[in-house]
Amino acid sequence: MYKVISRCPVCNDKLKITRLKCSSCNTIIENEFQFSKFDTLNNEQLEFVEIFLKCRGNIKDVEKELGISYPTVRSKLDEVIHTLGLKNHDSKDNTKVLELLDKGEITAEEAMGMLKNK
Repeated sequence: MYKVISRCPVCNDKLKITRLKCSSCNTIIENEFQFSKFDTLNNEQLEFVEIFLKCRGNIKDVEKELGISYPTVRSKLDEVIHTLGLKNHDSKDNTKVLELLDKGEITAEEAMGMLKNK
């Protein structure tokens, strides 16, 4: 079975789901249905999200699992956030705080304080 596409291959506009069919009894339902936000992610982004969730958001574990650096993990995460249309306020500042925490230059409590004060 193929992954459902959410963009038109001709003009790249969003597609609409208009027909659903039950594979058991062949019931057909026609209307306009919405895609999930996650249907907009490409295969590489979906794989990243699965690994990120499997690692419970622990970036060090994601680094090890994928064999990539901390900045690359952050970049991939920012890309997913952007594709999903989620707000990414102060992404660069947050990344700096997380890098300081990762290097052990600040404590978790200090990082939380810095992130809350924004």
